[in-house]
Amino acid sequence: MRIVILANDDAGLYLFRKELIIELLKENEVYIALPYGKFVDPLAELGCKFIDVRVDRRGMNPVADLKLLNAYFSILAEVKPSLVITYTIKPNIYGGWACRVKRTPYAANITGLGTAFEKGGLLKLLAVFMYKRALKKAKAVFFENAANRDLFVREKIATEENACVLNGAGVNLERFSLRPYPDNATFKFLYVGRVMKEKGVDALFEATRRLIREGVNCFLDVVGRFEEDYEETIRRLEPEGWLRYLGFQDDVRPFIEACDCFVSPSYYNEGMANANLECAASGRPLITCDAPGCREAVVEGSGLLCKPKDVDSLLDAMRKIVSTPREERAKMGLLGRKHMETVFDKKKVVETTISRLFQDENDARLRDD
Repeated sequence: MRIVILANDDAGLYLFRKELIIELLKENEVYIALPYGKFVDPLAELGCKFIDVRVDRRGMNPVADLKLLNAYFSILAEVKPSLVITYTIKPNIYGGWACRVKRTPYAANITGLGTAFEKGGLLKLLAVFMYKRALKKAKAVFFENAANRDLFVREKIATEENACVLNGAGVNLERFSLRPYPDNATFKFLYVGRVMKEKGVDALFEATRRLIREGVNCFLDVVGRFEEDYEETIRRLEPEGWLRYLGFQDDVRPFIEACDCFVSPSYYNEGMANANLECAASGRPLITCDAPGCREAVVEGSGLLCKPKDVDSLLDAMRKIVSTPREERAKMGLLGRKHMETVFDKKKVVETTISRLFQDENDARLRDD
């Protein structure tokens, strides 16, 4: 079987979907259509065939989007896939449209709702309109949390029958193994993610700054690429001595191992925050927002939830974790690890995904038997 995967980014596909792709490659020919990046070659080494497609991830240029739609039509005509799998908003919408017109079976992955749903108004109405037409004939619509599923069903974008909730992308428990809890002289917070407003970085910077002014001996490492123009802000804050910007990292594990607590005050409508899962699997307590896609990573005793867009709430959580004895923080990390093993094991997520993708074929085999 020929399978085409449409995505907007090579890093997310390799870092979070590699295990699924390896499973798909066992019995299928897999094409990946997305912009070229440094993870394309590793994906090709796994056995994927690469098609270079430009995707303007955050822009709203009708000409660029029409070109993307035409590119998807061309791919379907040339490759003639038996199944298309799409990730992120534009591949979901324009890939879905193309598949619907060409009557190609397809499955969409809702990895977050994006700013259109967050802001509401005409932008949300447009997003709902486009999604309805794109996903009408999808054989499966995968969600990473129940809240997003419920919204799509309520808006009649997806149905109870084709909607499937996964536990995010899951976390590779071998790669993100339980690490010894550190004994740092200076308390080290870690943020991993895109540096953008909706991820709560403004609140994080302000809360950390306040802790420093209160005399708390703490430090913040920031790992991730700039999604918006935050470079000037970072460069202004770094000389104050409490923040270190480390940029995008291929391997975040050394930074997780070195931290005392992972903090992610994102109010962005996440599908499931992967960094939360990776840090919890490594045995680190979490501070994250009480919002869909974030709160699911925390169970009682494994971390703290703060209110979205609330600097004071975030500051209270950071104060509390700093004042918690090291031994208790280590126990919090163990609880988080157990939660990951029980709920977010990537092997289970991949099994569920494969089962749903090929449900029709499996049902046919059972009937033949």
